[in-house]
Amino acid sequence: MRTHAVTLRRATPADVEAIAALFRRVQEATVPFRPDLHTPEEDRAMLGGVIAKDNVWIAEDAGAIIGFIAHRDGFVGHLYVDMGHQGRGIGTKLLEMAMSDHDCLHLWVFQKNIGARRFYERRGFRAIKETDGTGNEEREPDALVEWRRDP
Repeated sequence: MRTHAVTLRRATPADVEAIAALFRRVQEATVPFRPDLHTPEEDRAMLGGVIAKDNVWIAEDAGAIIGFIAHRDGFVGHLYVDMGHQGRGIGTKLLEMAMSDHDCLHLWVFQKNIGARRFYERRGFRAIKETDGTGNEEREPDALVEWRRDP
C-alpha cells in the first residue's frame, strides 16, 4: 500500500467546492443531531466568504483535500478532518498552525459532540462558558472553549 505525505497549504477560492463537500460530510457523520439548516449551495457561499476573509489552511493527501481550518482574530471558526483521515494527527497539525499565530484561541463546540470536546481538551482547551443553545442557529447547547499559551 502506497502512502502519501499530507501537505498543508493556504486555501484558495478554487478549493471551495471540495471544502464545502468535506464540511457537509463530516458534519453529517459527527453531529447527526444538528439540523440541516442550509443547502449545499449556501454552504459553498458561506465557505467562499470564509476563505476571502479568514486565515484558511487545508490538508491534502495525494491532491485530495482531507481537512481544513479557518481562524481569525484568535477565534477558530472551522476545523474539519474527513472521516477516513481522523486519528492521524491532521487535525492537530491544522490546530497547531492556528496556535502558532495566537497566544489565546477560542472556539464553539456542541456539548453533545463528545469526540470534538475530547480532541480540544487533549490539546489544552478548557470550557469557559456553556449555553442552552438559544444563541446559535441550530438551537443546540454549546460550549465556548479556550486555549492559552503557557507563559
